Amino acid sequence: MANGHGENDLKRSFKLGLHGLLTTCSKEEFCKAFPGFTNAEKERLHHLYIQVIVSLHKNIEDEFEALCEETKVDDILGSIEELVEEQTLDPLYLDKTNLNTVAQALSTLKKNEIRNLTTMLEKSEAHNNLLRSRVELLQKEIHNSSDASNVVDKSKTGMWNN
Repeated sequence: MANGHGENDLKRSFKLGLHGLLTTCSKEEFCKAFPGFTNAEKERLHHLYIQVIVSLHKNIEDEFEALCEETKVDDILGSIEELVEEQTLDPLYLDKTNLNTVAQALSTLKKNEIRNLTTMLEKSEAHNNLLRSRVELLQKEIHNSSDASNVVDKSKTGMWNN
């Protein structure tokens, strides 16, 4: 049962959670982090930040999709949906099913899901740390470039020849 209702709900929930996680910084908050920069520099940095967030969002979604395919989430959710459907159609279903087996299977499924999501979160945090480092490096480069520009301007006006 490919692409069942449960899988669509899972993917939609994941995307909603991811969106909230990656869009917590407003443009104003972002610009406040760079008080020594000009508005044009802040705009360029914010544009770069948006590109990074969009790319990160896409990469995480792709990784989630691959993980869903790798772990056969659609098959598992399809089986669960079938079990639920059978249970609702058959009033004697509970008598036929060992609830401990179902509980163990669901528990194992949830533990695996938690492990996979934890791994994805760790990868995302590592990627975020890398992106932060890159932004800091860009900030330093912009600052150094600005300092060099000031030195050149001063030398042109003769301030070095006192």
